[in-house]
Amino acid sequence: MTERLAQARALLAAHPVVDGHNDLPWALREQVRYDLDQRDIALDQRAHLHTDIPRLRAGGVGAQFWSVYVPSRLSGDAAVSATLEQIDVVRRLADRYASDLRLAHTADDVEAARAEGRIASLMGAEGGHSINCSLATLRALYELGVRYMTLTHNDNIPWADSATDEPSAHGLTRFGEEVVREMNRIGMLVDLSHVSADTMRDALRVTDAPVVFSHSSSRAVCDHPRNIPDDVLALLPANGGVAMVTFVPKFVLPEAVAWTRAAEENMRAHGLDPVATTPEAMKIHQAYEEANPRPVATAATVADHLDHMREVAGIDHLGIGGDYDGTPFVPSDLADVAGYPNLIAELLERRWSEADLAKLTWRNAVRVLRDAEAVARDLGTHRGPSLATIDELDAAGA
Repeated sequence: MTERLAQARALLAAHPVVDGHNDLPWALREQVRYDLDQRDIALDQRAHLHTDIPRLRAGGVGAQFWSVYVPSRLSGDAAVSATLEQIDVVRRLADRYASDLRLAHTADDVEAARAEGRIASLMGAEGGHSINCSLATLRALYELGVRYMTLTHNDNIPWADSATDEPSAHGLTRFGEEVVREMNRIGMLVDLSHVSADTMRDALRVTDAPVVFSHSSSRAVCDHPRNIPDDVLALLPANGGVAMVTFVPKFVLPEAVAWTRAAEENMRAHGLDPVATTPEAMKIHQAYEEANPRPVATAATVADHLDHMREVAGIDHLGIGGDYDGTPFVPSDLADVAGYPNLIAELLERRWSEADLAKLTWRNAVRVLRDAEAVARDLGTHRGPSLATIDELDAAGA
């Protein structure tokens, strides 16, 4: 495996990872209230975080979508304000670490960052509650640099159903469809992680541009509602989109699903958010794990998903979205952002070609970003900003 790891690192030097989802901004909010002096990511922060610049470099990361996530318990203007604070810290990180990070708004920016030896830093909003049912707010987030929006997080919103809530809209409402169209028009990628299967299908029916799944794996391999059903994966070649496999054990390892459910209930019993990564939360997680050893996922577990997803969707429609700093548990050999070579080595062992791996790590994600930009240019020639409101479109309960 040593030889495979060397081969993997060489491949990543030429074709670095574009990772679809990292929750470092929220971890910085939770742990230090955005005080970057307390979490200097130029230094090794493994005692606190999955992510820092030395480990991004070691992992072969060339571009990162930083999630400007806010929890769905926040709503209305509070959600919008918190999203703006998340955007602010990403911009501050790029300014503070300008020799290593470069803000990127376009595919050309991503390529330029790579040419400069910097890590392209893009942003993705995680959940439509971040726009408070306002298309003008959506456009404002785009102007601030947000390049994808996950339509929901863990809870339904008024215009779209989440994968982990009870069906309400049964997909997208008419206003939800208008959100997708407006995202196409401005060039913001439609992210279908976290949404229900019906929402996935509705969005794929409506969209003119390729979609992304920023951090989702295969439901056929691990039957969790956060994963992508095969019939949806089979729609990606016609759409041109990319499904970015995630590393979260409860989404990739069937044996981990029940264990994680019990661990989350334990967190709630202590009055904490199940996905919290504060020091207090991690102590409770650790104590629970010591008393109840967890099933452990590995890079091979993730590779099983990629093998299946390649069979269904094809190599041109796969990517990577680790969800680091957004989960308390990770696979044993993908413990942080330095771990990507272990996954690439596993895929090399399974006879994935270097050309296919280059698509997985870099080319597919950059292509989708570029294709969405092209759709926006085309739509902009004959479609102006949408002035639709949710009251206007969904008044009849559509």
